[in-house]
Amino acid sequence: MTVRRTMFGRPLRGVAFDVAVSAVVALVGLASAVAQPGGWWATLVGVGMAAALLFRRTHPSAVTVVVAALALVQVIAQWGPLAYDVAVLIALYSVVKYGERLRDGVLAGAVAAVGVLLAAAQTPGVIQWWVTALWYALVTGAVWLVALNVRTRRLYVLSLEERASTLEREREAESRAAVAEERTRIARELHDVVAHSMAVMIVQADGARFMLDRDPEQARTAVKVVADTGRQALEEMRRLVGVLRDAGPTGAGGPGVPADPEHRRLALTDLPDLLTRFRDAGLRIGHTVTGEPPVLPPGLELTVYRVVQEALTNALKHAGVGAHVELTLTYTTDAVVVRAVDDGRGRPVVGPAPSGGHGLLGMRERATVYDGSLTAGPRPSGGWQLEARLPLPSDPATEVIAA
Repeated sequence: MTVRRTMFGRPLRGVAFDVAVSAVVALVGLASAVAQPGGWWATLVGVGMAAALLFRRTHPSAVTVVVAALALVQVIAQWGPLAYDVAVLIALYSVVKYGERLRDGVLAGAVAAVGVLLAAAQTPGVIQWWVTALWYALVTGAVWLVALNVRTRRLYVLSLEERASTLEREREAESRAAVAEERTRIARELHDVVAHSMAVMIVQADGARFMLDRDPEQARTAVKVVADTGRQALEEMRRLVGVLRDAGPTGAGGPGVPADPEHRRLALTDLPDLLTRFRDAGLRIGHTVTGEPPVLPPGLELTVYRVVQEALTNALKHAGVGAHVELTLTYTTDAVVVRAVDDGRGRPVVGPAPSGGHGLLGMRERATVYDGSLTAGPRPSGGWQLEARLPLPSDPATEVIAA
């Protein structure tokens, strides 16, 4: 069961409060119908004010005009101030708080000041009229100032909400741009892998054609290479389509380390050069390899390289120059595990490059392409740790059949 929280396009709580305020003003007018000057005619004026207050949030300026006109009728009839005249203060409060322009509130305050003088002149009593006027002026001025303060706070909150909404839209736009940029980068890198595979297939196929009669055994070997490479290229294309179909930001690379050549296919044999560049940038890196490195598909090998690069980049940016990073590559029968742990005890890089905040998302994107996982977070003893697990592919023939 769904409970309605709005009525006439307004919050139900606000509508209920306005109805209660109007009802109180109307009851005050009805209760004094016999005893007050003007009798039932004065009561009719009070009920009119109460009815106008129902619209004090949506049409505050119009409500103030109606209430002021009815109050003028009361002054002309010389009924003097009556209990339901609290509606004048409510209307004044409403136009200052909810009015589209503060100018309307200032004008209403000037009219109220004139009304104070007229009301004081018609108030019976033993004290001088100016004392009564001073009392009415203090009450009216207090209501006006309270309304102004509430209006200022309300507009301030609205500006904060608008600013937060604008920032959220900007973050979403930046995130979408980061997604598009990283997906393009991944697509380019996988394209390089596939292009390499196709080149190998062409060379091996041509060789097999010329060696078919001279050396059948070598020709069979070349054909097997063509078949294996084709399966691998097909799998890379399947992953590429998956990346372009799904969404998720972002990137690798970072400050202090030269960018890789635009169309160069990186491999794990390039890791020593990468570590050297980060050491030159100021990191103290310990590198451990556990297990026998298997022959990895080029795309998976590239992903391992990028994860290591981003992990070291984050250590340099956040732990700082001089931090110690322990990098471990563990090869098992079914997965490659990359683990990077820093002590967080370096000194900040001078003038670090601004971060877009998408590094971890980019690594997760790359890991997801190969059905892997990535976890990262601070260590209780200080520093940061990151671990990525990338499953090794099964038999290529089996993968092609499953696809």
